[in-house]
Amino acid sequence: MRKIRAISLATIAASIAAFAALPASAQESQQLPTTSLNIGIHVIKAEVAHSEDQREQGLMFRKRMGANEGMVFVFDTPAGICMWMKNTLIPLSVAFIDKKGAILNVEEMKAQTLDSHCAQGAASYALEMNKNWFKDKNIKPGSVIEGLPQL
Repeated sequence: MRKIRAISLATIAASIAAFAALPASAQESQQLPTTSLNIGIHVIKAEVAHSEDQREQGLMFRKRMGANEGMVFVFDTPAGICMWMKNTLIPLSVAFIDKKGAILNVEEMKAQTLDSHCAQGAASYALEMNKNWFKDKNIKPGSVIEGLPQL
């Protein structure tokens, strides 16, 4: 009986150690506030990544995202920001957006790559959506997004 308990405890201990070795982001799902964004007739439910930690985490380790769901990254000061796809399992499109809500440029990003995708100007926001979302909706640079969080 003691041997069975020892094996069970060892198994439990190994499971706990394996779980603890995972990045914090993979251990629990991120609970970020959401907001509704509008681009013409399209409504997006966007999680808001406002802090540095939230922006660094982004959509890492997510296995799927709803058709009109995304994540908006809010930056304190307009800058030439860049995004990458480290530990991001789903391919995404990113729109870089100026402080007035106008899209500067849209980039397609491959899952789990370290390629940099950068704003073509001073961006205050970046909006990540499923791959080709902007293209499929004919949303291009110059389109204005309404409902963005305050800087």
